[in-house]
Amino acid sequence: MSLITTSSKIDRLAQLTAKTETASGASLWSEALRRLRRSKMAIIGAVIITAFVLLAIVGPWIAPYGPAEQTWRGEVFSNRGEFVGARADNWFGLDHLGRDMFSRMLVGARQTLLVGVVSMLIGLLIGAVGGIVSGAAATLGGKTGQRIDDAIMRVTDILLALPSLLLAVSIAAVLGQSLTTVMIAVGVVQIPVFARLLRGSMLAQGGSDYVLAARSLGIRKRRIVLTQILPNSLSPVIVQATLSLATAIIEAAALSYLGLGNPDPAVPEWGVMLSSAQRFFDNEPMMSMYPAVGIVITALGFTLLGEAMREALDPKLRG
Repeated sequence: MSLITTSSKIDRLAQLTAKTETASGASLWSEALRRLRRSKMAIIGAVIITAFVLLAIVGPWIAPYGPAEQTWRGEVFSNRGEFVGARADNWFGLDHLGRDMFSRMLVGARQTLLVGVVSMLIGLLIGAVGGIVSGAAATLGGKTGQRIDDAIMRVTDILLALPSLLLAVSIAAVLGQSLTTVMIAVGVVQIPVFARLLRGSMLAQGGSDYVLAARSLGIRKRRIVLTQILPNSLSPVIVQATLSLATAIIEAAALSYLGLGNPDPAVPEWGVMLSSAQRFFDNEPMMSMYPAVGIVITALGFTLLGEAMREALDPKLRG
């Protein structure tokens, strides 16, 4: 995807809130929630996300066995291609070290959610700071503010021009192998998206009547930004945060698959499980399928909800 295409999509999302709020007397979010309740896509996404979060929270307590216990090591001979599939004691079978796959999937859900949420928060918080500074400078900062905005946006454009996965791999390779490294690498990739999105949303709000009225009353620029422009610019950022969770989960799994994730086998994570199982795909494909399907379905849930929220906010896509 080209930089122009990516930037235009981000800017389009940033403009949705301003256009919608001025076009209707009803609250933006009350209208959006009403449409979300009638959207099958939103309902399916919400159900998937709720199930995933519940499993991540209670998984370690309901797992029948410890994720690192090699209780059935004597029944698995990976060098001869002899594995144990699903059975009464092991619903998902055993992995190549005789560990219960069902228990590892339950415990791994928490790690996958942790990586996704922390990565998204890193990108959101740092990107929001850059977006607020850039948006405020461009909206009310005059010529000096314009130069500040230009400098921040050029850095953002450079980061957006780099392939996200390549940038994440490069950062992870420099920082070394760990779960924290994966969070930081994926989070850095998200920073320019949030920064440009919030800045565009603030620019769209900057020309609103309430901003002009506040300036005419002599209210300080800093107060206008923090109490007027910023609160009304957060709607598209919330939508993007939901979509970014799906991206973060996939990219974190990709980094773990490449061997840059948590090296501790006692703490399972779906990307690491997929990487370990791919060597035995010919003999026991289900060992790879379980974590792969878990990653895909989870990312799908966040994507469906995020797209439904975007459509609920977009007047051109409403029915």
